[in-house]
Amino acid sequence: MAALAYNLGKREINHYFSVRSAKLLALVAVLLLAACHLASRRYRGNDSCEYLLSSGRFLGEKVWQPHSCMMHKYKISEAKNCLVDKHIAFIGDSRIRQLFYSFVKIINPQFKEEGNKHENIPFEDKIASVKVDFLWHPEVNGSMKQCIKVWTEDSVAKPHVIVAGAATWSIKIHNGSNEALSQYKTNITSIAPLLEKLAKTSDVYWVLQDPVYEDLLSENRKMITNEKIDAYNEAAVSILNSSTRNSKSNVKMFSVSKLIAQETIMESLDGLHLPESSRETSAMILMNVYCNKILKPVDGSCCQPRPPLTLMQKLAACFFTLSIVGYLIFYIIHRNAHRKNKPCTDLESGEEKKNIINTPVSPLEILLQSFCKLGLIMAYFYMCDRANLFMKENKFYTHSTFFIPIIYILVLGVFYNENTKEFLPVYMHVRVLVAAYLFQTGYGHFSYFWIKGDFGIHRVCQVLFRLNFLVVVLCIVMDQPYQFYYFVPLVTVWFMVIYVTLALWPQIIQKKANGNCFWHFGLLLKLAFLLLCICFLAYSQGAFEKIFSLWPLSKCFELKGNVYEWWFRWRLDRYIVFHGMLFAFIYLALQKRQVLSEGKGEPLFSNKISNFLLFISVVSFLTYSIWASSCKNKAECNELHPSVSVVQILAFILIRNIPGCARSVYSTFFAWFGKISLELFICQYHIWLAADTRGILVLIPGNPMLNIIVSTFIFVCVAHEISQITNDLTQIIIPKDNSSLLKRLACIAAFFCGLLILSSIQDKSRH
Repeated sequence: MAALAYNLGKREINHYFSVRSAKLLALVAVLLLAACHLASRRYRGNDSCEYLLSSGRFLGEKVWQPHSCMMHKYKISEAKNCLVDKHIAFIGDSRIRQLFYSFVKIINPQFKEEGNKHENIPFEDKIASVKVDFLWHPEVNGSMKQCIKVWTEDSVAKPHVIVAGAATWSIKIHNGSNEALSQYKTNITSIAPLLEKLAKTSDVYWVLQDPVYEDLLSENRKMITNEKIDAYNEAAVSILNSSTRNSKSNVKMFSVSKLIAQETIMESLDGLHLPESSRETSAMILMNVYCNKILKPVDGSCCQPRPPLTLMQKLAACFFTLSIVGYLIFYIIHRNAHRKNKPCTDLESGEEKKNIINTPVSPLEILLQSFCKLGLIMAYFYMCDRANLFMKENKFYTHSTFFIPIIYILVLGVFYNENTKEFLPVYMHVRVLVAAYLFQTGYGHFSYFWIKGDFGIHRVCQVLFRLNFLVVVLCIVMDQPYQFYYFVPLVTVWFMVIYVTLALWPQIIQKKANGNCFWHFGLLLKLAFLLLCICFLAYSQGAFEKIFSLWPLSKCFELKGNVYEWWFRWRLDRYIVFHGMLFAFIYLALQKRQVLSEGKGEPLFSNKISNFLLFISVVSFLTYSIWASSCKNKAECNELHPSVSVVQILAFILIRNIPGCARSVYSTFFAWFGKISLELFICQYHIWLAADTRGILVLIPGNPMLNIIVSTFIFVCVAHEISQITNDLTQIIIPKDNSSLLKRLACIAAFFCGLLILSSIQDKSRH
């Protein structure tokens, strides 16, 4: 009765809420969110630098997250590269001196905080030609004004960056009097025009005063209260922002340090100066403000303008626009024709006469419709990860945010399960393995069909098109190299290796093997030769790089100017082909000799053998899991992984298939996602994560849980739609007729030649 009620309830839900309605809901959500973000950008401004300098929050104890953008953590080499031939000046009190030290330590971590604190402190890296100075001017007075005035003269070299700020000394020396505040306003009013003049040629930042922890202040600092600090800050902001009447001030307010201090001032040693971690965060923000627009790091979206459209992106935009216009014209014409052929009403019976012939959907209509939908989807990709319309945030890991969703998904997967109507062979269950081992399972599956004799050139072309279509489109639209989506190049190359290995003479299929066991030996020789070639390339990095550095292979497999990343990825799972093909061979051999009991509910082997193998599999699976989770040296584990990963894979296959009850049950929830696993893996680069996987896409700011729910829902709907589009285009572009197929392949080859030429032209224009 419970099962019947469950099935009836599921049917009722499916009646009102289908995949189609989910996609419509996702489309409405995207349009609403895009409109909201566009309105927010217009209302609050589109300058992410202002957000970086004025707002943000802590994700953890030391991880600062600016509002709406990502902050890059600069390394020593990156900082020197950005600041080469640059002069940075810090001018102010002891708090500015702290900021100076933290900034210099990004360039040179060995720089020590020593010397007379109430004097100027110079720093210079002669190799990188970087000069950073601290100028001791604890009060906003005539001394500070004279220092700034010298820089405004045309004959004097000006610093490229000026960071200034002071107030606590004025409060302390004058015992927090109102007269001191009035004098501060007068002095900063006289300095404001000079700072504004400097800001036309240099980057000028005025650092607002951080709050203090009054309980820790010494007796001679008790007059420095947060109330006084707020009054001085209000005066500085009001005067500096009004220094230009008709336009916005060029002097930028560095107010984000106030927010950082509010969270960390309790950790201060004296109640006045910030802890080192807080100063490091402020210094890194300064580095991002200046260097992001120069170096343009992928995970540093703050202060970066939208990248200009490349030639290939412009051509792609034109193509998709024409496809959308073409489909609309086709739809209007088709609709008008449908109206003319609308069945008339029979006056006697009052019923509509049915058309005898239904107009079939033409391949041209499917083609235009597919490219129309794909164009709209690619526009969403571009908006998410290139146009800066939606927000991005840095990744931050916690155990709860990782394991709670995983457990929830596992529960759903177990809940939505069904018994198979017919027994599925063992090789079908191999496909449910984790993504890291998807290569191996897929290749065992492919080898099985090849040996069975069910894999021709038409199906091979379909598989290759299905694998690469989305990635090729994304390479054009998102301006990324093919190797960036490393999973697809790996799968494609290994797939071709399998095909070539099995296609070479002598071609061995099951009909031949059943007639003579000699063919079994021939297949094993092929596998041994393949293993030998893999080992040779794995331990001959020079030979590997020479092969894949040849044009045009280099255009496909180079990343950042070399093929090292491709060699690393290829080498990490280098034995997957051999294991997959060997598994398919062993399975067919056991099946032929009727060793396997594949009846529904029966153990795979005899009871004794099944129990023994099940015990060994569980022990092996747990042992490997413990070893992998306790790995401390990544390099050593990567070296062992190709050889030992097969243990866990084989253990999983046996655990999944030996018990008959487990073998005949599958999760419909996971099966549904498995059908779009390729699209999910690729799409997450840009519309689930962000900044080419280095950050997180933020559609709904301020609510991380709701954001992940909405973004995941849209992400899954988009992946499912792309899967359907790819399937439709595969049927049209890859015909079954061999002569037509050869013509299409020639057209595809010409298309890729054009892409290579355009890519070369584009690369030359960049350099």
